[in-house]
Amino acid sequence: MVANAGVGVHGINTARDVFRLPDLWQLHLYGYHASFAADGRWHDLRPGVVSLVPPGTTVEFRYRGRSEHLYVHFAMGGHRDPFVGDAGASLPILRELLLDAVAAFPTSPGRSAASVWAAVWRVSDLADASDAPRSPVVAAVVRRIEEHLAEPLVVAELARVAGVSHNQLTRLFHEHVGDTVVGYIASRRMARALHLLQASTLSVTAIAAAVGIPDLQAFNKACRKAFGASPRALRGR
Repeated sequence: MVANAGVGVHGINTARDVFRLPDLWQLHLYGYHASFAADGRWHDLRPGVVSLVPPGTTVEFRYRGRSEHLYVHFAMGGHRDPFVGDAGASLPILRELLLDAVAAFPTSPGRSAASVWAAVWRVSDLADASDAPRSPVVAAVVRRIEEHLAEPLVVAELARVAGVSHNQLTRLFHEHVGDTVVGYIASRRMARALHLLQASTLSVTAIAAAVGIPDLQAFNKACRKAFGASPRALRGR
């Protein structure tokens, strides 16, 4: 639930602010240079830095003149440590999401909340990457697999597109995903097939083609291996 969203203007009458939001999260995207502390831990702010601070955290700002940032105050379950980091390549998307949230808030709080939720996921990804860097190679290959699940997928070709060797991709995938590339592809195809079998009235033939196993005999065999039942039996459950 978004409690408030807007453009904060600070550093005009005072060079220092100290406050807490006892029940609300704070999401800020900065456009200025300043110093910022969350529960006593200091950070340097500059244009393009984003912060996500949980409820009850004491924050302190030390401005260097007029300072403007996009902000959202919102209620959400869960907890994490405060995060302050560079938005990097996510900056244009984050800026648009927060501008949408600000513009929609007065008349369409649901739409505002949807934009904030998307922004929070982006910031969460940044925070997780700073804690435990993920492989950009694996991320690129996973994205390509998800985008082309209905097409033939060959490990050697995925490795070539990602710019690594077959062996490198195999090692990185096992390290970051905990499965082989072939195993991941098979599990994703079967997960999508199960969803379509049980949630849609698409024909089994169409579903098999949609998950990249157009041969019905092979699709039947894959379903039995993954779920212990035929496609038609799975549909009847």
